Amino acid sequence: MEGTALTAPNSPHPKSALGHKVPAEHARSWLLVPASKPELFDRARDSRADVVILDAEDAVDPRKKNEARADVIAWLQQGNRGWVRINDVTSDFWEDDIEQLRGIESLEGVVLAKAEAPEQVTETFHRLGGTTRVVPLIESALGLEDATGIGRAVGAFRLAFGSGDFRRDTGMWASREAMAYARSRLTVASIAAGLPGPIDGPTTDESLRILREQAEWTLEHGMTGKLCLRREQTAVVNEVICPQNSDILWARDFIEDFEADGGVVRDGSDMPRLGRAKKILGLAEAFGIEVG
Repeated sequence: MEGTALTAPNSPHPKSALGHKVPAEHARSWLLVPASKPELFDRARDSRADVVILDAEDAVDPRKKNEARADVIAWLQQGNRGWVRINDVTSDFWEDDIEQLRGIESLEGVVLAKAEAPEQVTETFHRLGGTTRVVPLIESALGLEDATGIGRAVGAFRLAFGSGDFRRDTGMWASREAMAYARSRLTVASIAAGLPGPIDGPTTDESLRILREQAEWTLEHGMTGKLCLRREQTAVVNEVICPQNSDILWARDFIEDFEADGGVVRDGSDMPRLGRAKKILGLAEAFGIEVG
């Protein structure tokens, strides 16, 4: 029986290595932390989140932007590693964000708010020194329409979905059906641009049952990460967006059988299954999953 690359609903969660660092290209849970609340930074760092994003944009009152940015920089300069959601290029704060974050070695990347054009990504990337990864946050109809171009921009690392602002911009509902096009479009744009799978928007409901359901929508549309608003959400997201023990065992068995037969393709399903098996084992390694 063929396995799938990611989790099936209600299946047991595989054991992951404690303290394992998941590469950002595979990161599942992206935890947003208000930059105006430095007392939460260490707790976020020690959580189950694959990635911590200190949010200096929507989570901060405009009157407190400078103070919040200073707290973020101080925390990063203490040797803590993390990402920062910076303000959009058209705002009054973007340039200060760029100037003050440039050159901080522990800055792992930036999430660029309200990205709507490739040149915004490229300019951000170059102004940061040409090495800092940029995740463009697609939050509008205009941004979605140019998602492939934004994904192909120099410096773009992964696309992310700012679903709340997108709904405000378009008037769409938050339902699975209403958001299906946007999610699918971001997945197609990511693949076309040669990027890892995109990062879905957050679940605002406090129910972990609803979070699990919506994380399954994330998978259904080919997305491979999800923004989180609270620490307790990260474990659920990591569990859902993850290959299961049965997937990993199937992948190992298939590759062993394939190699035992001399690596000879027997029918038209062998190559797709081989690709799937390699993807599953690659993810298991990335997530530090141990299967007995």
